[in-house]
Amino acid sequence: MQLRYNYRLYPDAVQREALARVFGCARVVFNDGLRARRQARANGEGYVSDGELSKQVITQAKTTPERAWLGEVSSVVLQQALADLNVAYRNFFASIVGKRKGRKLAPPRFRSRKTSQELECQAAASVR
Repeated sequence: MQLRYNYRLYPDAVQREALARVFGCARVVFNDGLRARRQARANGEGYVSDGELSKQVITQAKTTPERAWLGEVSSVVLQQALADLNVAYRNFFASIVGKRKGRKLAPPRFRSRKTSQELECQAAASVR
């Protein structure tokens, strides 16, 4: 038997800002990784390896002035964003081949800055 507990968090303003920063950085890294893989495919190049993608999207991006703010958050979050991208591609390819049960999945999409969950959280925060 497995137990599950639900917890509700009420972050203060500083914590909300820190969470927003972390979520934003993860979204940007995911989108940059997706863009790099799509560009490689469009140019006829092979599949970009995980190590090369990490070096390009995280390590080298932190040295540029446009993405220097990626260094403000934990690198674990950024690596997990690329791991999530890999899982999305793995599920997509498995659904095409037929190894994955259920309907066929679409290829990974860019993550939006505003999702319905974020809008609900903002609405709930403004009510309090």
